[in-house]
Amino acid sequence: MRSDIMKNGTERTLSRLLMQAGGLTKEQVSKPLIGVIGSYTNLFTGHALLDRISNWVQEGILMAGGTPAVSNTIALCDGMAENTPGMRYPLPSRDIICNSVEAFVEGHSLDGLVCIANCDKIVPGMLMAIMRLNIPAIFISGGPSAPPENGYDDGKAFADLMSAAALGVDAITNEMQNNTCGPCPGCNCGMGTAVSMQFLSEVMGLAPMGNGTVPTYYNDRTYMAKWTGQRIVEMVREDLKPRDIVTRETFKNALRVDMMMGCSTNTVLHLPAIAHEAGIDFDLNWVNEASAKVPNLCHLAPAGHHHVIDLHLAGGVMGVLSELKGRGLLDENALTVSGMTLGEEISLSKNYNHEVIRPFDEPYSPTGGLMILRGNLAPDGAVVKRSAVAKEMLVHEGPARVFNSEDEAIAAIYAGQIKSGDVVVIRYEGPKGGPGMREMLSPTSAICGMGLDKEVALITDGRFSGATRGAAIGHVSPEGASGGMIGLIEEGDVIAIDIPNGKLELKVDDATLAKRREAWVCPPPNVTKGYLARYAKLVSSANKGAVVE
Repeated sequence: MRSDIMKNGTERTLSRLLMQAGGLTKEQVSKPLIGVIGSYTNLFTGHALLDRISNWVQEGILMAGGTPAVSNTIALCDGMAENTPGMRYPLPSRDIICNSVEAFVEGHSLDGLVCIANCDKIVPGMLMAIMRLNIPAIFISGGPSAPPENGYDDGKAFADLMSAAALGVDAITNEMQNNTCGPCPGCNCGMGTAVSMQFLSEVMGLAPMGNGTVPTYYNDRTYMAKWTGQRIVEMVREDLKPRDIVTRETFKNALRVDMMMGCSTNTVLHLPAIAHEAGIDFDLNWVNEASAKVPNLCHLAPAGHHHVIDLHLAGGVMGVLSELKGRGLLDENALTVSGMTLGEEISLSKNYNHEVIRPFDEPYSPTGGLMILRGNLAPDGAVVKRSAVAKEMLVHEGPARVFNSEDEAIAAIYAGQIKSGDVVVIRYEGPKGGPGMREMLSPTSAICGMGLDKEVALITDGRFSGATRGAAIGHVSPEGASGGMIGLIEEGDVIAIDIPNGKLELKVDDATLAKRREAWVCPPPNVTKGYLARYAKLVSSANKGAVVE
């Protein structure tokens, strides 16, 4: 076993005694040591239940003859940090999470690993660690919550909640009328980043089937966690490792499902980072190639009125994949942690509800949910959730309203300074410039809440929430702080958006842009000390996954 180097032999007596002094028996020390790394916190709903998931996983490990080695890592909630200085930390925390998992596993020479998370950056951080470590590993989530009792009403309630200040609604009254929190713990039950990454963890073969859709309050979640504990011990004995499962084709599988389901734009930030840890070069062009090949079959809230529970009852992620089976659009021979191929897993499910999962030949749109845009404004790419854009805004030209931070833009939106036809530009919010690439849910929600989502576009080198809808174009690369074109835009410049054709252009002549570049000076950093200052020096561009190099 891998752990023998740490615990076997006379010279390792101290290691054995330290474990036994902590409560492990000699027999437990001699068995495979399985890291169980959770991210429990009582501070927010998505992770308030993960201690239970960890306990069930540990039971499974013990049943299979292994010994759990339990630890925890940090978890930040994007929703709580929205439009605060704290929003600079969630994306950088992805690397802290990845590094902390690596340190615990490598520091103790563990034999296998189970990672437990539920929300935004914690899930990809753990998937990055799994690929980096390349020891037998399984990822399992805590599951989605039940939908809000009053529903999302096509996203309107959520937009109203987020834009209370703009609407002049009393905060307490607003929360009572537009409560979008589910009636139980769990991650967001709409198509946000959390469930998007959980869906893709299934497709990539790193999680149990049903991981993204089985609700937190279902007994199936309990059984899944215990199965995970049992299965990881088997995987250690089989020596089945993540890089035996995940290949270049795995990422193309994930992108096709991403397109079919209309996942969060943040997947385009996280998949390249996971690929980087797997030693695979992720080509951003794969996104548009996948979008051109597969249709958009699902509209989960806030883009539509269905929730994750509806998707689960309709067949889950494998039910969606059943619409691709046999069409030559998936690598069905890809392995999964179950030991079965992806094609074999798909055969166990089907599409039970053609309203929730449209048939392949009757899609919401013939192309996928995301689109990479390029042009002089984003030569290295930008991303938009096409499936959440109103048809009126798929092609748009308008004057730029330029803001050097999210805070400036929010103030202008709430003051009623944004008018129909405007293109709001929020820059210096990228991985380096933010630093931390803050999420722009607040400005987009305010625009939606004011009824301007079919009339106003928003462009940023920052990023958006999976719950964002409207013509919200993010990840503009190169970012402003790296000298990108977004830093040269001036108030009133005309910006042309052509989403169907993947174009994003600043309609200013080259001579004028050259003069502006000569005069351009990068603004001073927003943070000069601590972790964020170090992160800003090391982080790469969004089109490369904002990996720390």
